[in-house]
Amino acid sequence: MHPTDFKYYFDLGWDHIISIDALDHLYFIAVLSIVYEFKHWKQVLVLVTAFTIGHAVTLFLSGMDLVRLKGSWVEFAIPCTIVFSSLMNFRKRSPLDQTDKLQYAMALFFGLVHGLGYANAIRFMISKNQDMIWSLLGFNLGLEIGQIFVVLLVLMLSFIVGMTKLFTAREWVLGFSSLVLVLAIKLTIERYPF
Repeated sequence: MHPTDFKYYFDLGWDHIISIDALDHLYFIAVLSIVYEFKHWKQVLVLVTAFTIGHAVTLFLSGMDLVRLKGSWVEFAIPCTIVFSSLMNFRKRSPLDQTDKLQYAMALFFGLVHGLGYANAIRFMISKNQDMIWSLLGFNLGLEIGQIFVVLLVLMLSFIVGMTKLFTAREWVLGFSSLVLVLAIKLTIERYPF
């Protein structure tokens, strides 16, 4: 693979998370990381990486034409993962409550779902003369770096809110999660496949 091809797919992965067209992805990463502080960076990094791995597996299986699902159902399922993750934040008392094996497994599973949303597009983008592994590696590295950037923004925002003492940490998490929940419900209704 030519280095410019790798960079192209890296940039595509970065744009996939940073773009305004990727609001569902941004909502998910934000609501996943809002319960954490900078001191929990390892836990949130593992969660985000689990999500990326799920995303990568789905893209690989789709690229090999081993999995295909109806796009309308996938587009409906994606905001459902955001709704579920937002609701999970209501039952958590601290970030440490959230970093059990089940949470990592859910991030991985939700990565599979979100990957399906981009699977058709990536299948058509990778041309026959390109190495799929290197293309997907570039894409997923760009995605991971973009997600880490979003996590850092969320952690910085939480730090700033904490410094102002306008809200307790719990109030901040619940307020932020409520906002994302409302936005995700709106997306769910808009994408209802019937």
